[in-house]
Amino acid sequence: MVIYSFYIFDRHTECIYSKSWIPPSEMPQPPPSTAPPPPPGTSHNDPKTTALPDRTRSSQKHPRSAQTKASDDAKLIFGTVFSLRNMVRKLGGDDDAFISYRTAQYKLHYYETASCLRYVMLTDTTAPSMRNVLHQIYINLWVEYVVKNPLSPVEHKGGVGVRNELFELGLDQFVRGLN
Repeated sequence: MVIYSFYIFDRHTECIYSKSWIPPSEMPQPPPSTAPPPPPGTSHNDPKTTALPDRTRSSQKHPRSAQTKASDDAKLIFGTVFSLRNMVRKLGGDDDAFISYRTAQYKLHYYETASCLRYVMLTDTTAPSMRNVLHQIYINLWVEYVVKNPLSPVEHKGGVGVRNELFELGLDQFVRGLN
């Protein structure tokens, strides 16, 4: 069983914590750039294209930073969970709960607490239900290292108070122990 990533969303739908266990070498790489050739009559030494500062040229090659990509991924994951959870409630009534769904590449596991914290874990498709694992993360790690931390705020705007050393170390050890 491989665990790809883990997310915590607060009651305001903001991603307050995310962690990925995928090494950068295994992350899918975008296809090489296939920029169109320069229009006829222009050369590679054209002042319109070479006068751009290095900063601008590099931003054109890599328009999205890693932080922006992570934020976009978190928004997509929350949107997917929100939509599927609403669909399950409409089709099955309020008693049915959305627990997980699977695609050909991954399996998404979902757990929601009474205080509307939403825990999401992405694993490989062969992983069993991780609902109990997400519950254990909430009880043994979140409550112990974040809620009981006197320096941690009640609301975690931007993840403030969540990224403390004990929580991150405990989560990493717990997840690595599952493999």
